[in-house]
Amino acid sequence: MGRLDGKIAIVTGAGRGIGRATAKLFAAEGAKVAVLSLTPANIDAVVADIEGAGGTAFGVACDVSDAGQIKVAVDKIAAIYGGIDILVNNAFDPSAVFSSVIDLSVEQLQRNFDMGPIAYLRMMQACYPYLKASGAGRVINFGSAAGIVALLPYAPYGMAKEAVRALTRMAAREWGADNITVNNMLPVADTWGAADVPPPNVPLGRYGSPEDDIAPVVLFLASKDAQFITGYSLTPDGGMIIDSAR
Repeated sequence: MGRLDGKIAIVTGAGRGIGRATAKLFAAEGAKVAVLSLTPANIDAVVADIEGAGGTAFGVACDVSDAGQIKVAVDKIAAIYGGIDILVNNAFDPSAVFSSVIDLSVEQLQRNFDMGPIAYLRMMQACYPYLKASGAGRVINFGSAAGIVALLPYAPYGMAKEAVRALTRMAAREWGADNITVNNMLPVADTWGAADVPPPNVPLGRYGSPEDDIAPVVLFLASKDAQFITGYSLTPDGGMIIDSAR
């Protein structure tokens, strides 16, 4: 416990699934956490869970596809907490991820880019001055193995997530001089919590748990233990990434 004592963290898409698990774990490890989500009820529930467990958090309703809302949210967080040390870009729109290539509209693809690499870029740019001032800034982006292994029918999602992977690598090289690490997560997780979801075709034969399998890896990347890792994609995916080596 206490691996993030004194740190200030932003987690987007923190109202459910991996984002919620990450926000709660960060708070348990001593971070002051800003819980960002589009849904106020989800924000309130996560903040209440964190505070009920003795942690520190406050919520900000934010549509990360809106550049103006991002600036307002980041400025508010920095003003309340006095800075930003860690940014976790996790938000996405689950309603827009499915399509074949032949049927994919530009509008649906644009939605995935607006919620993915464009939103992540804007969040990173808004947080950059604070991450630099931190002296040990951390950015953890959420990509996906969907683009790497060509997982169907996730064409728009996979395309946008591959752009996230490129953004991560470019920023890692550019921001290394400021002692900011920028890394990428490629998880395979059960974010539905439904008993009837079939197991994935991966060597370990199951989806990852947001709480037990994914959030601890995000914590590692946010902690001092990962201070010499940047531009990398970690794959808590049960072995799915093995397919990409064929």
